[in-house]
Amino acid sequence: MGLEEYQRKRDFKRTSEPEGAGAHPGSTNLHFVVHLHQASHLHWDLRLEMDGVLRSWAVPKEPPLEPGIRRLAVQVEDHPLDYMDFQGVIPEGEYGAGTVEIWDNGKYELQKRESEKIEFALEGGRMEGGYVLIHTKGKNWILLKRKAA
Repeated sequence: MGLEEYQRKRDFKRTSEPEGAGAHPGSTNLHFVVHLHQASHLHWDLRLEMDGVLRSWAVPKEPPLEPGIRRLAVQVEDHPLDYMDFQGVIPEGEYGAGTVEIWDNGKYELQKRESEKIEFALEGGRMEGGYVLIHTKGKNWILLKRKAA
């Protein structure tokens, strides 16, 4: 995807969100962040470092912390890697206006990546263990926590 859509949606003279100079591919030490985003509707943004950007999904309900819980995850535009540390208020009138705070973050291991399925293990403060994103239709995916082996 790249960062073009991310940059097109924002006025960096008005928002403190990082502009992102571009992708930085090649990292072997992968990170993730989950932002709690109080915008027009409260939701969580799951962001996984991939291909030098943060691949991002909006999750309308709290991400699953126990196996057996499924959550809708709507894929949104890629975000720059420096969004990993972003917290703050996006001003009224800007895309995504509202408060953004880090809900969880840490390292992760990408275990399997296919066009319709991404399997990964998180090492965060709240989210630990195996997770999977399964593509359903359009931008919609299902996020679920896997049972421990």
